[in-house]
Amino acid sequence: MNKKLISIAAAGALLIGLAGCASGTDAGSGGDASGPKPVDELVVGFAQVGAESGWRTANTKDIQAAFADADIDLKFSDAQQKQENQIKAIRSYIQQGVDYIAFSPVVETGWDAVLNEAKAAGIPVVLTDRAVDSKDDSLYVTFLGSDFIEEGKKAGDWVVEEFADADKVNIVQLEGTTGAAPAIDRAEGFAEVIGADDKFEIVASQTGDFTRAGGKQVMEAMLKSNPDIDLVYAHNDDMGLGAIEAIEAAGLVPGEDIKIVTVDAVKDGMQALADGKINFIVECSPLLGKQLVDVITTLNDGGTVEKRIVTEETTFTQEQAIEALPTRQY
Repeated sequence: MNKKLISIAAAGALLIGLAGCASGTDAGSGGDASGPKPVDELVVGFAQVGAESGWRTANTKDIQAAFADADIDLKFSDAQQKQENQIKAIRSYIQQGVDYIAFSPVVETGWDAVLNEAKAAGIPVVLTDRAVDSKDDSLYVTFLGSDFIEEGKKAGDWVVEEFADADKVNIVQLEGTTGAAPAIDRAEGFAEVIGADDKFEIVASQTGDFTRAGGKQVMEAMLKSNPDIDLVYAHNDDMGLGAIEAIEAAGLVPGEDIKIVTVDAVKDGMQALADGKINFIVECSPLLGKQLVDVITTLNDGGTVEKRIVTEETTFTQEQAIEALPTRQY
């Protein structure tokens, strides 16, 4: 499976690829009767979640670089993980009359009002990385991002195989931001897989807010209240890295005394996997910039895109991490 994102240079092939890897119906079209707007005159507003992790930083840099390369004016805002800040930014973009709005929602719910405002203003909205929970899917053109439930299932599959001979497995879960799509879905997919065997028990589950500091703090508390932990399942690498610090401070060996599974595959996480401190990582690529640019230019040209565009991703063992690290982009 190719871990690299599709090149923007192969424009014709990419349009086919977007449809091929997605499911759902065609959605949204841009441009108007007078023809497409020149690309260098387009203005796109992007409301980012924040800078809570290495993954998010890589995501921001990739998006900014892709729009700069395409010569599209990108107005960027950092919500600092607060929904009210994102809503304020989106309303500002509406007032400015941008051509398109893209954002990665802090949480799933509470977006209908502001998205209806964008719809009334005739500004197409693209969701990136995270989805919204709304009954009205006409409020956005498409959702570009990972299948978080599938990521949770991949983590669960590894756990089931790794502990095939165990009689009892005590698991602690470090959840992402409460209400965020990846936190909800990664927990759901994981639970679905391990739930088939009652020897697996999640003895504690708490949010670390996708941060390294949060992961460390939560893990410290879990170690005190749950002395017999076999596995940590962290919804992202940063929380897993924080958990490593807490485990080592408790005099235990991460990856041996307590095994660790995480999601993301950023460089720091991959290095910990190569070092044997993390045992398995499910990839969630942050490099969405070129695909987002393609969505915007396709709509501007009057074309259509799939309602759901799923990014291609893989998983990593220790050996695979060692091999991938020298050329890792993030």
